[in-house]
Amino acid sequence: MTSTADIDAVASAEKNTRFKDKKGETVISVSGLTPSAARYSRLFDVLVVAAMATIFAGAIHLHVMLTVGDWDMYVDWKDRQYWPLVMPVSMIMFPAALQAIFWVNFRLPIGATVGATVLLIATWIGRYANWLIWTGFPFTEGVPSQALAGALLMDMTLIVLRNSLFTSIIGGFAFGFVFWPSNYSALAPFYLPVEHQGMVASLADMIGYTFPRSNMPEYLRIIERGTLRTFGSSVSWVSAAFAGFICIFMHQLWWRLGLFASQATFLKNSDVVKSFMGIKSSVAS
Repeated sequence: MTSTADIDAVASAEKNTRFKDKKGETVISVSGLTPSAARYSRLFDVLVVAAMATIFAGAIHLHVMLTVGDWDMYVDWKDRQYWPLVMPVSMIMFPAALQAIFWVNFRLPIGATVGATVLLIATWIGRYANWLIWTGFPFTEGVPSQALAGALLMDMTLIVLRNSLFTSIIGGFAFGFVFWPSNYSALAPFYLPVEHQGMVASLADMIGYTFPRSNMPEYLRIIERGTLRTFGSSVSWVSAAFAGFICIFMHQLWWRLGLFASQATFLKNSDVVKSFMGIKSSVAS
């Protein structure tokens, strides 16, 4: 036997369906598109979003790889001094610019999270294709860094404060400071000390010994002496705090660069501009 609650639920569902259909018909009627053209318009929007996400991912990945790629390339190169410093300083640049673009133009506080997400996806695709498929190295040799925690804190700060300067001071500092602890869970197993030929080494160093990189000499050396062999120390937190301080200025700089790159520029409607658009020059009567 059907209860009153079930009847109300069915009636509510039918009402919502009719409202959505009516809303869709209203949008189509105002736009002047036929139902077929509206479907193609939605498909075009999806393709544009996918293309922009791909472009963002490629640009951010290329930027990070060109600036600090070596520091994040191998797990035994993730030292405790410079890696927590240079990585967040470079990784905050594009997310800060995207945060400005999304917030100022669309009032969407998701720019930093979008930038960090597409960067992580692009990095994992590159590591899978380059390390595992191409060279046969294990994933543990090239564990990528992630900045999702810092990006979320930046967007949360922007939502609460709604000010770019305070977002740079608080959110930018948080982005740089939490980079090290947010990546520690992925690196903690490689800190375990082991004995190798009478010397104390870490699991990260053992991976480096087992899978040597055959490339130029600079890819065979250790970047600096404070590597994972030191098993971590308070130096990591000092580097994290200094990275947060630098990220304050980098966030404000790239926020302004993002606004500059996304501003609309209008040209005077002259005959030259008309010719570029395929419009014939006006002839004086």
